[in-house]
Amino acid sequence: MKFSENWLKSWVNPGLSTEQLTYLLTMAGLEVESTEAAAPVFTGVVVGEVKTVRKHENADRLRVTEVDVGTGALVQIVCGAPNVAEGVKVPCALSGALLPGDFKIKPTKMRGVESNGMLCSGKELGIPDEVDGLLLLPADAPVGASIRDYLDLDDTVIELKITPNRADCLGMRGIAREVAALTGSSVSMPALSPLAVTLDEQRSVTLAADQACGRYLGRVIRGVNQAAPTPDWMKTRLLRAGLRSISAIVDITNYILLEQGQPLHAFDLAKLDGGITVRMAAAGETLTLLNGKEQMLDADMLVIADASKAVALAGIMGGANSEVDDTTQDIFLESAFFAPEAIAGRARRLGFSSDASFRYERGVDFTLQAEAMERASALIVQICGGQLGPVSEAVGQLPARAPVSVRVARVNQVLGLALAADDMAAMFARLGFVAEYQDGRFAVTPPSFRFDIAIEEDLIEEVARLFGYDNIPSDAPLSASHMLAQPETRCPRSEMRRRVAGREYQEIVSYAFVDSSWEQDFAANAAPIKLINPIASQMSVMRSTLMGGLVDTLVANLNRKQSRVRIFEIARVFLRDGEQVNQPERLAALAYGSRAPEQWSQKAERVDFYDLKADLEALLAPRVASFRKVSHPALHPGRAAEVVLDGQVIGVLGELHPQWVQKYDLPAAPVLFEVALDALLTRAVVKGQPVSRFQPVRRDLALVMDESVEAGSLLAAFQALVLPGVTGIGLFDVYRGKGLEEGKKSLAFKVLMQDTAKTLTDAEVDAAVQAIIDCAALQGASLRL
Repeated sequence: MKFSENWLKSWVNPGLSTEQLTYLLTMAGLEVESTEAAAPVFTGVVVGEVKTVRKHENADRLRVTEVDVGTGALVQIVCGAPNVAEGVKVPCALSGALLPGDFKIKPTKMRGVESNGMLCSGKELGIPDEVDGLLLLPADAPVGASIRDYLDLDDTVIELKITPNRADCLGMRGIAREVAALTGSSVSMPALSPLAVTLDEQRSVTLAADQACGRYLGRVIRGVNQAAPTPDWMKTRLLRAGLRSISAIVDITNYILLEQGQPLHAFDLAKLDGGITVRMAAAGETLTLLNGKEQMLDADMLVIADASKAVALAGIMGGANSEVDDTTQDIFLESAFFAPEAIAGRARRLGFSSDASFRYERGVDFTLQAEAMERASALIVQICGGQLGPVSEAVGQLPARAPVSVRVARVNQVLGLALAADDMAAMFARLGFVAEYQDGRFAVTPPSFRFDIAIEEDLIEEVARLFGYDNIPSDAPLSASHMLAQPETRCPRSEMRRRVAGREYQEIVSYAFVDSSWEQDFAANAAPIKLINPIASQMSVMRSTLMGGLVDTLVANLNRKQSRVRIFEIARVFLRDGEQVNQPERLAALAYGSRAPEQWSQKAERVDFYDLKADLEALLAPRVASFRKVSHPALHPGRAAEVVLDGQVIGVLGELHPQWVQKYDLPAAPVLFEVALDALLTRAVVKGQPVSRFQPVRRDLALVMDESVEAGSLLAAFQALVLPGVTGIGLFDVYRGKGLEEGKKSLAFKVLMQDTAKTLTDAEVDAAVQAIIDCAALQGASLRL
C-alpha cells in the first residue's frame, strides 16, 4: 500500500516528522517497507508565464522568450522545447537555481543571445510527465509561486507492508484512523453533503447468492463527460500511490479505492441488458475480462450479470462487454460487499490479481458501501457532470459482530503492565471498539472494518500496540535459580559431539522431512508418516532413519570432488507407535574414501567395516558392545551387524547395499552406522583401581572351530566366566588354510592375568587357562595342536 504523506496529513496531522511517523506505524504493526521523496531536491524554480516568443536569429530550433516570473520585470530565456508558446505557464528555473543532478543555472549566451534562466520539463525536475517538452501548468497557476509548493513536491511516498489481517488499512481512511488511534489526534473526513437526485431511473438488483454478496448498491448516472480531464490533484495522488491516470471515470473509482478502501466499478449503461443479478457462474460459462483474456468460469465463482449475460467477475475484475470507453455517456456505478471466502483464491486460480480482489479477499468494511457510493457520485458530478438516479440496494447475509471477552488481569499479566480498566476502555474507544466492562473483564464488540478480532489475544495485542511496544518495561524475570544435577552416568550431548568430531567426523544438519523413496530404500518403510502440506514434493514424509541424509550429503560432496568424506548427524527420527508418533534421537555416521588422509608414508587403503566399528567402540568405551550379523534393507547382506549393548539392540553398522550404491551413482560403497543416542549418552561411573606392582602374565590360545562359530559368542562366553586374576581376553589372529580341515578356522586369543596383591602362581594361571579351554569346548571349539 503506497500513499502520499501529505494526503495522509489532510486526513490526520499528528505533528510528527516523516521519520517519527514511519517509526510509529512500523511499531504498531504496519511495517513501512520504504519511503521515497516525491521529487528530488532542487531550488529556485517558480511558476512562469511566457509572454512573448520569437524565433532565434542564429538557430532554427531555438526560441527567444520573455517570461513573467512575478518579479515585475520580464526575464529573457532561450528555449528549445517544441511546445513553448505565448500564454503558457511552465516551471522556470531562475538564475542561481540548482536542479537535480547538481546542475546550476547561470546567465549565459546561446548562439549569441543572452539567456537568464531555463524553462523546465518534468523530466528535468525529476517529475514523471508524459508530455514531450515543457511541463505545462494549469492556466490558474499563480505566477511567481514556488513550483515545489504549487505541485506539492515537498512530499514523501510511504509504502506499507500490510499483513493479511489488517485489510482495514488498505485505504487512506483506515491508515488515518490508525494514526489517530495511536496518537490521539482527530480525523478529518472529506465533507459529504446530500446529492440531488435528478433522475427517476433505477436498475433492479437481485441477490441470487446472498451468502456470497452481503450488500449490493447500484446507481444510474446519465450524461457524464467521459472526455473530462482528471484534476491534477487526483492524478498526483494516484501516481504517488502507484496508479497511472486512465480516464476520469476510472480514475475516480480508483481514487475511492485508495481513499476509502472500497472497490467500485462503473459499467457502460448502454451495454447492460435489464436489471442486475449477483449469482454463481453457470457450468462452462465464459467471460472476457478487462485484461483482454477470455476465462472459463468455475461454478464457485461469483459473477455480476444482466438479463442475458455475465458482465463482471464479482470482486475481481469487470468484463470487456460492459466496460466504459471513450463513447460512454451513461454509467451504472456499483458499490458492493462480497464475503472474503467467496473471492479468496479465485483470481489466483485464473493466473492474475487485482486491487479489488486483494481487498475483498481480506475483508472490506460491510457498512461502507453507501458512503463510498455517495463520495464517488459527488466526484463524478463535480468532474464529469451528469444526472444522478436513486440508489438501488439489495442486502443479503452480512457478517455478525460477536463480542470478544478480555480480562483486565490477563492483559496486565501477559504484557507485564499495571493498566487500569479505564485506561483500557479509552484505548478500545480510540480504536472504534464498543467495550462494556463488568466484573474485571470487557465484552468488546469489534467494528465492521476489523475482521481480525476474534479471541482474547487479539485484544491484548491491540492494547500492546496502543500502549507502545517501546513503553512496555523490559524487566528481567525474577525467579529462584537452582543448579541442576549433572549425573556422572550421563554424557552431555556437547561432549559426545566433540568425541565424534575428534575421530575426524564433521557434523551435518539435514531436513527431517524427506523423499518417500528414501524411506523405502533405507528403512523398507512402505507407510511413512506423511506431511499434510509439504514444502516440496520431494520432502513429503517424516524420516524414520538418518541414513538418507548422510547418503545425500555424501553425493553432494562427491559432486564437488571431495574424495574423503566422514560425516555424522545427531537428530530425531519419527516412528509410528499406534496412534502416537515416537521421536527418539539417534546418532548416525558415514565414512567414505581412504582410511587416512593422503600422505607419502602410508599406503592408501579404503575405509571398511572394521574402521567404523572401531570408531563406534571408542564412543561406547568403557562399555563393550557385541555385534551380531543382521539383515538390514540399507546395508550389504554379508557386511552388516546389529549393535548389542547390555543385552539390548541399540543400532546397526555396515556397508551400504550394492543396490543403493548403484542407484545413487556412488563410485564405491560407504560404511555407516546408526545407533540410539540415549545408549551412547549413558555411561558407567568411573571407579579408581590401584596399579599393580606385579608382572602381568599372558597366555595365547589357538582354538579350532567350525566356520559357523562366531568369535563374538566365544568372547562373550569367556567374559562371563569372571575368572579371578584375568584382566582381559581378546582376539588377535584368524587363520584359515593349510593344516586345517575345510570348513574350519583357527582363532587365536590372548589371555591377560594380573593381581594387585601378589604374583600369580603357575597353578593359578593354568587353572584359569583350563577353565577357558573347557568353556571353548562347550561352544564347539578345541585347542589347536
